[in-house]
Amino acid sequence: MRFIAAAALAAVLVAPRPEPVLAGSSNDGSAMRKSVDLSFGVYQSDKATVMYRQFSPVIEAIQGAMEKRLSCPVDIQLRIFKSYDEAIEAVVRGEVDFVRFGPASYVIAKQNEPEIELLAIETENGKRRFEGVFIVAASSPIQKLADLKGKKFAFGDRNSTIGRYLSQAELVSAGVTAKDLAGYDYLERHDRVAKAVAVGDFDAGAVKIETFEKEKAGGKLRAIGQFENVTKPWFARAGLDADVVKSIREALFALKDPAVLKEIGATGFEPVEDSEYAFVREGMQRALHFDK
Repeated sequence: MRFIAAAALAAVLVAPRPEPVLAGSSNDGSAMRKSVDLSFGVYQSDKATVMYRQFSPVIEAIQGAMEKRLSCPVDIQLRIFKSYDEAIEAVVRGEVDFVRFGPASYVIAKQNEPEIELLAIETENGKRRFEGVFIVAASSPIQKLADLKGKKFAFGDRNSTIGRYLSQAELVSAGVTAKDLAGYDYLERHDRVAKAVAVGDFDAGAVKIETFEKEKAGGKLRAIGQFENVTKPWFARAGLDADVVKSIREALFALKDPAVLKEIGATGFEPVEDSEYAFVREGMQRALHFDK
């Protein structure tokens, strides 16, 4: 497995990747693969070093399983994109072969390239849903979403499911829109949102529950609300070789090592249909009213 730092991506992602190499023929006359070179992409929702540590074992496991299934060497290059926008653009343009994105990013990518193909959905103890959390400082007087009027709010990335779309949808449902806030900003990553709220730069924010559980240990944060999100999809770019797609999918379903899966906060993978993300699409539509 190879790794390309985020800072180098602009120079690297300039053209669609070629299909896996086919060479020679087997005894029955069918095409035989010489090797398979793939790129796997994630966007930076945490520090790049943390992301690399999390995903390296998973990619190495997928790589090994694919080599057995395809009977040829497989090399998967891990690409960590600095922003959601860069990552979405790369998979839509076919510059990265398969990815693990958040639900909203999948919805956006699918809208721009309908031939993108779902591979699997992550599960945690058989569950396909987890929580986003509205957070405030532990000493804050804020008790509910309606109390956020006149306050400053920290969102994550502009394309984040929890960090923007679903949290804004919840605020709209609670009667709080952009004009009701004293101010708001997009801080790109969940960990940055948590820290900004903890030190008082913002009165409240929205983060994934994993970040909240990690950061609340210091006693500086408190939750004032939660909302559901669906677990992350893995999907392939349009036009990726069908045998390779099948091999990736089977490798994900077969991945059972708890130590490897723990790194990405999952316990397994299951089949998934596009309809799984229908409620995310609905939330994204509701979030449009936040800025009105």
